[in-house]
This record gives sequence, C-alpha cells and structure tokens, in this order.
Amino acid sequence: MKKNIGNTDRIIRLLLAVVFGVLYFTSTVTGVAGIVLLVLGAVFVLTSFVSFCPLYTLVGLNSFTAKK
Repeated sequence: MKKNIGNTDRIIRLLLAVVFGVLYFTSTVTGVAGIVLLVLGAVFVLTSFVSFCPLYTLVGLNSFTAKK
C-alpha cells in the first residue's frame, strides 16, 4: 500500500474520530446514526494509522507529500 494521506489529513481524521466517539458515548447521537458515526470514526482512526485510504485511490486523490 502506497501512502496517500498526509499529516494534516491524518490529524483532521483523528480529531473527527474523537468528536464522533464523544457524540456517541455521551448519547448525543443514538440509534443507527450513532452506530454509523462510531464505525466511521473507527475507519478514520485505522486509515490515519496506516496513512492509506482506499477511497482516495478510487477517486485519485493524494494528500501525502514525500520528503526529499
């Protein structure tokens, strides 16, 4: 897997995952919407740690810049 997520993108994804988790665990968002947010947050955390997003590959996006 070739990296396609840059540092800024990773930070944004992790922050969104934290927000989604807080919304779910404080019961602000419940039911199906809460489960969807929780799963989406887990996907954001996973893709942040591996620096690869399969959706970016399909769409042709790349926010990763290699150091010279």
